[in-house]
Amino acid sequence: MLSYLLTGVTEITTDFLSYKAEEYYKQRGWLLGEGRCGGKSKGLAYAHTVLLASDLNDKVELPFLSHVVSTEVFEDFLHTNGLDGLYDEEDWESVQKRLAGGVFSDGLKRDLERILADFEKIGSPPLVVRSSSLMEDAVDLAFAGKYDSFFSANIRGMEWRMAKLEECMRGVWVSMFNPSARKYRTKHGKAHHDESMAVIIQSMVGKDRRNIYYPKLAGTIFSRIFRRPSPRIQKEDGLMCICFGIGTRAVDRGAARSFYLTNPALRPSGNSPERIAGSSQEFFDYIDRNEGEIRTGFVRDWLPAFAENHKDLDEYIEFYDEDSNMLLPYSFFSAQSSNRPLVSFPDFHKRQTYLFNLARDLIRLMESQLQLPVDMEFTYDTTSRDFRLVQLRPLTHFQEMSRVEIPVVPKDQEIFRGDRMVSNGRLRHIPYLVYVEPLKYLSEWDPAGAARAVGMLNDKLKGTRYILAGPGRWGSRNPAIGVPIQYGDIYNCGCLVELSAPQFNFNPELSYGSHFFLDMDSDNILYLPVFAGQSNNTYASDWLDNTPYEIGAHPSVRIYKGDFFVYLDGESEEGLVCYDKPGDWGMK
Repeated sequence: MLSYLLTGVTEITTDFLSYKAEEYYKQRGWLLGEGRCGGKSKGLAYAHTVLLASDLNDKVELPFLSHVVSTEVFEDFLHTNGLDGLYDEEDWESVQKRLAGGVFSDGLKRDLERILADFEKIGSPPLVVRSSSLMEDAVDLAFAGKYDSFFSANIRGMEWRMAKLEECMRGVWVSMFNPSARKYRTKHGKAHHDESMAVIIQSMVGKDRRNIYYPKLAGTIFSRIFRRPSPRIQKEDGLMCICFGIGTRAVDRGAARSFYLTNPALRPSGNSPERIAGSSQEFFDYIDRNEGEIRTGFVRDWLPAFAENHKDLDEYIEFYDEDSNMLLPYSFFSAQSSNRPLVSFPDFHKRQTYLFNLARDLIRLMESQLQLPVDMEFTYDTTSRDFRLVQLRPLTHFQEMSRVEIPVVPKDQEIFRGDRMVSNGRLRHIPYLVYVEPLKYLSEWDPAGAARAVGMLNDKLKGTRYILAGPGRWGSRNPAIGVPIQYGDIYNCGCLVELSAPQFNFNPELSYGSHFFLDMDSDNILYLPVFAGQSNNTYASDWLDNTPYEIGAHPSVRIYKGDFFVYLDGESEEGLVCYDKPGDWGMK
């Protein structure tokens, strides 16, 4: 039990591991059913409990309403519809079809109508329907991004709202059985039957701006940084990633801006205009309150509306002039200009010191109370200073090795070398290197096919660590900037090497904090970004083209057999992938 005091914090007598969140929701009339409320619900309740006893209580708020549909409701739904066998069902299409045919009981529908009436009392805001499984957001495994969340515009009459809520709940429930989640549980020795799914129905945080609804800013905060872009950054410094609009782009491999809380001016991808343009947000997500759907907008198309709704756009947006390779301030905006608007947050850290100070205070408070590193999601309005905490969970530990010495290897035995975002790690005698060749990936344009081919190899190599290398940002939603794999496509690999190919607009994305990186951390998958043509970087394309290989199920996928090694040293910021026997090499 925790029994210590923080300045301005009254005694917390329950630690995070034994905290019972069900009582928190019952007291507020927000728990449906007698089951468990799951990890995500627990994190939010615990955060509020800590905040109520702290000096930050008047600075940090939660969503107005967070109803939880407990695991009992999910299990009753499966049982009454004869769907208990879904736990053992391997056919994903069959699982989706069978669960879609399940019927909500009349009693459950009445309960959901009461929940919707509760939201109606606060103006019927859009709803976020989120997963909250028993295993999710646990101390040992995050299950980050394994289960789905959905949005409801929550408009029109009760019949439409109910139909949309049912659709969202089904989507969350069925996601518990998706192939990625099943593989994740299996890899980590978790029985499928031990998992169950609760659902959080939350009021979405944001504002209605002429029938489009979004928060001004959304983001994540991490109290520890396990993959650092520079020796100037320490693990304990903390990191904040932010995006404009709905926070979906802050947790995937999109273009959220990363701020290291002790060095907020540092950009992990570099400060050149071209680099900033390649790693900045150009799309944003919002709720269309007319059509009742979540949409993605192109920032350029929305600039006139933004100028009307936000008087501080110069804190978020600047323009990239591709002809001169220059960044121009927002004051240069012209409807006739061809310059690209970027949500790059120029000088944001200088003008929003309140937010940065609050983020530092919040990670100190929460990490002290949990006695664990923490990962939080939030929304923020720069005008009103309205900060809403929407998720708190333990940050899965990254088991980093002690410092690794990089061997001196003959140049012709180097395959890849990089000089940033390196964390200590070493792999020896790896029998396979899988490589996605950039030109073939583009010329044989079938991104989903390339991803499937990688996934097939990953399954075939189960039990054997391998090195995976290829162009751009792996796991991105945009296949034009990287291979659109899911976790289940790569979870057996030992090291991922992201390669730049500037001529094809492929570049690694160095921001830590996405679900993709959290997955790699929890599975101790090493990571090395390589920038072709830059000093201290090696991309041995000649070796890759002239060494015998097999072709995978997609023409771009090559499989090399050999004796491969990975050495990563976070102190010197050096990473090396090479081949042959290390006994013949000297050490620095």
